[in-house]
Amino acid sequence: MVTIVFYEKPGCASNTRQKRLLAAAGHTVLARSVLTEAWNARRLREFFGTLPVAEWFNPSAPRVKSGEVRPEALDEAAALGLMLADPLLIRRPLMDVDGQCRAGFDPDAVDRWIGLAGKSAPASIEACNKGEPVAACALPAA
Repeated sequence: MVTIVFYEKPGCASNTRQKRLLAAAGHTVLARSVLTEAWNARRLREFFGTLPVAEWFNPSAPRVKSGEVRPEALDEAAALGLMLADPLLIRRPLMDVDGQCRAGFDPDAVDRWIGLAGKSAPASIEACNKGEPVAACALPAA
């Protein structure tokens, strides 16, 4: 089992489900706020690996949903600049295990990476609850 530095938006129901799944698989989860972390472009970039720029973004972020920010139209530098200025745009969670960094929570990919000990994830593990307004996941916690 591993220790995961898990950058989340505090209060996000999806991040809570993800942390519970990781803990149930025997991992130690050290939760940190993606909103208050002192990011710089180089450090933030480490989490996205080979993902296309458009997949770096939180699709539930108000500025993405409204069309104000169009991730598919951005290059790497512009995307990082926007995310540094507005961390709500960052796809969550960001996870760091001994310097290996990942963004988002695809249960199959997480299982291949660090293992989920046979624990199954609900289909909605990376999405806001259907009964929960998207704004509840997108707005900063009080």
